[in-house]
Amino acid sequence: MVKLRVPAHRCSTANLRAAYPFLSAGGLGGNGVYIGSDRLGGSFSYDPWELYPDRRRGYAGALTGPNMLVAGQVGRRKSSLVKTYCWRQHVFGRKLAILDPKGEYGPLAAALGVEPIRVAPGGGVRLNPLDPGPGAADLGEREVRRRQLVLLQALASASLSRPLGSEERTACDLALRAVNQGAGRVATLVEVVDALLSPSTSAATSVRTTSTKLAQASRDVALELRRLCEGDLQGMFDGPTNVEIDWDGPAVVLDLLEVFNSEALGLLMTCATSWLQSAIARPAGGKRIVVVDEAWAVLANLGVARWLQALAKLARQWGLQLVVVIHRLGDLLAAGEEGSQQIRLAQGLLADTETRVIYGQPPDEIGRAVELLGLSETEARLLPNLEPSAGLWKVGPHHTHLVDHRVGEDEWDIIDTDARMRR
Repeated sequence: MVKLRVPAHRCSTANLRAAYPFLSAGGLGGNGVYIGSDRLGGSFSYDPWELYPDRRRGYAGALTGPNMLVAGQVGRRKSSLVKTYCWRQHVFGRKLAILDPKGEYGPLAAALGVEPIRVAPGGGVRLNPLDPGPGAADLGEREVRRRQLVLLQALASASLSRPLGSEERTACDLALRAVNQGAGRVATLVEVVDALLSPSTSAATSVRTTSTKLAQASRDVALELRRLCEGDLQGMFDGPTNVEIDWDGPAVVLDLLEVFNSEALGLLMTCATSWLQSAIARPAGGKRIVVVDEAWAVLANLGVARWLQALAKLARQWGLQLVVVIHRLGDLLAAGEEGSQQIRLAQGLLADTETRVIYGQPPDEIGRAVELLGLSETEARLLPNLEPSAGLWKVGPHHTHLVDHRVGEDEWDIIDTDARMRR
């Protein structure tokens, strides 16, 4: 009888798991908020701060960046995930800043004991997008002025739907300097528009021109910005901030429902996000989750896209997690024309989100999902067939989980956006 001896074979566990199909990736641990159940076994918890490397503990971490992308068709309960995630993180002391274009976060705000800031024409709420915010002293005067100028130029460029020329950029700088003279002064858009329409002789002389020529060169910019002060968009961003905000409270919710269908949504979003950034981008701001819902509607605006990109890249420095919510992955490629700056910014934003949560996608989106996220063949086959509340979680480069999101009995009131359909 001849015995067959098979030589020993050595391989890594990464290769061995293909031979032994019942192996799955290890979990992320129990630290963090509970999300639901992992279909491959056990519960699933997640917290970007807990998964970040900690050299003092010798912990390598599963993530190098905190940001998250959540994508899913309407009715797949992606918003339920975001709202319960925010609610549960509140228990751990995380603060929230939510940009809510559709007015859906009111119940969550009520549960947290805060009142949403409702921005609407003639609504009585004014937010000064040039407001340096509570962290001005930490940032320094030069950084405050730089941010104001970047915003002003972004507003002008978005209004004109084109890049600014050199004379227009210079005129914005000179107008901002003129209205910022004086210690402790906070410029407003009304003052900047006046300075653009009627530049001083000293401002014109500083760039070797006349007041008349400088005013003519910046007239298009001034008239477009005037729309926010005297035109159909007045009453929202044309004066000093007139609401008291507790930036150390649990949440700040900006409700933009009344302007969601405005043709100037991008312009208004740029103002709102700039005002928000002035408060959350500060060294002592604490760990904060910044939610931008319906991001597909604003990525096409260059000013907002730049703000999102800057926020994503500086999230680690500020201790923030940016959560971007979209319907389809194709929305990232629909932000502008092929090769446009908007497309590059959207793709850069995707690269800066190491946690991707993908709910059900239509069959015609699967190719884009594979292209943008590098999904495997098995993962791609799952997406069109996922039940509501089931999401594919890709956390960092090595962790993939199929998770059923669980909602607690006391959480239904904060997530229920279908009540009117059943009533």
